[in-house]
Amino acid sequence: MTELLTYIAKSLVDNPDDIVVTSRVAGNETVLELRANKSDMGKVIGRGGRIAREIRTVVRAAGARRGLNVTVDILD
Repeated sequence: MTELLTYIAKSLVDNPDDIVVTSRVAGNETVLELRANKSDMGKVIGRGGRIAREIRTVVRAAGARRGLNVTVDILD
């Protein structure tokens, strides 16, 4: 799942080398934390949070296909 989130995020931003995705397990849930350059945060979040919501939807669906409960946190 980290590869999918990394690919999506890098395709959206101007500074793809600054994208960092970490994974941790919290109970029965896998939490993916996405960090990007501050100047690219608007592109990752989108107007009204639309892009962030869609990123979460795609990653959650891909995780469900593998039987995983996945959550995406977007951090500064």
